[in-house]
Amino acid sequence: MTRTLPDWLEYIERIHPKSIDMGLDRIRVVAQALKLGKPGRAVITVGGTNGKGSTVAFIEAIARAAGWKVGAYTSPHLLSYNERVRIDGADVSDESLIEAFEAIEAARGNTPLTYFEYGTLAALWLFERARLDLAILEVGLGGRLDATNIVDADVSVITTVDLDHQDYLGEDREQIGAEKVGIARAWKPLVLGDNDPPSSVLGHAYRIGAPTWRIANDFFFEPLPSSLDADGNALPARWLWREIGKRLELPVPQLAAPVQLRNAAVAVAALRSLKKLPKPLPRDAYSDGIANAHVGGRLQRFERDGVEIVVDVGHNPQAARALADWLRTAPAPGRVIAVYAALSDKDVAGVAEAMATVVDQWHLAGLADAGPRGGDVEALAARLAGTAAAGAKRHETVAQALDAARAQAHVGDRVLVFGSFHTAASALASLDRD
Repeated sequence: MTRTLPDWLEYIERIHPKSIDMGLDRIRVVAQALKLGKPGRAVITVGGTNGKGSTVAFIEAIARAAGWKVGAYTSPHLLSYNERVRIDGADVSDESLIEAFEAIEAARGNTPLTYFEYGTLAALWLFERARLDLAILEVGLGGRLDATNIVDADVSVITTVDLDHQDYLGEDREQIGAEKVGIARAWKPLVLGDNDPPSSVLGHAYRIGAPTWRIANDFFFEPLPSSLDADGNALPARWLWREIGKRLELPVPQLAAPVQLRNAAVAVAALRSLKKLPKPLPRDAYSDGIANAHVGGRLQRFERDGVEIVVDVGHNPQAARALADWLRTAPAPGRVIAVYAALSDKDVAGVAEAMATVVDQWHLAGLADAGPRGGDVEALAARLAGTAAAGAKRHETVAQALDAARAQAHVGDRVLVFGSFHTAASALASLDRD
């Protein structure tokens, strides 16, 4: 029988005994059997703790505005697996993914692949056949042992290094940085989005001869003062990207939050650092791409009966601090009512601490349907004892928590749903049913 895409996804979830089993040996064996070559004329790999998806979106939008044929591989998805593989700005079809999965299954023999390894090979197989000018690969976890690292990137990017996935990557920024910098390649540019990268990152780059492009050191970004036209009307906000001998005055991204200027600046640097461009990259492409870049679940906003609903995938303390910064710079007229649900391996106390001063009321929800890392709301509440979220109203599902928060909200209030991709996906599905 021919498998449908849901059949395939169910199958690839269970052919390996572990959901996460880091290492490159298995995927290299199958990639060689598939005779995979380079997925695009140029390749940019994007790693980091936070900001990867937004940075990929900016790179993709700028390159497409220049007329390049672009493929982007990202994870996880929000509503549909197809979101993980985009070619020319469109999610690939079920039929394309099925064809790729069939080729992988025929080539893998007895090699057990994880769900992520299977998906990575499918993306690379589809990209090679699409004859891309640029392939953008988002690291799934860490970098050194991540499945995407079988590809030698022309430019590697590390957006930030902070505490997350400590069970796999290490207990501090130095250890985590050592894992993430594994995507760097000898004599190929490494773009760094942290003002103060861990010494493990800089040391490894030095040892292998990877030239670093460091934010606030080799390239810079800054908001420009607001200005008025001849009639006294406010002109659209602008910002400046610069390096020695180059200045770009650019529009403020549609993607909200102050941190998105940093992500956009890193994306510009990644493209500027490509030693050999597949095609020309005119100045206008930077402006057009940054103005039009979009990615779901990043401060994605809705309005329902005078209440603003904001959905965000932020899931660790660094992301929560960025989210709190946005709430301070764009305050709501009324209260902020939070709906929070997190996976069991996350630093929920650190997230609650980062959000303590910007949230007026909390609703907690369980993620029992999120697989082994999910959990019920009682377990989440127990981990939040002693935090600003202690004593919050508890709900079995995100949809129930969102309904309760909306029922409580008045005109001018803001309902914020955040905590994980699963949380955001549940909220978006609930809002879509409206």
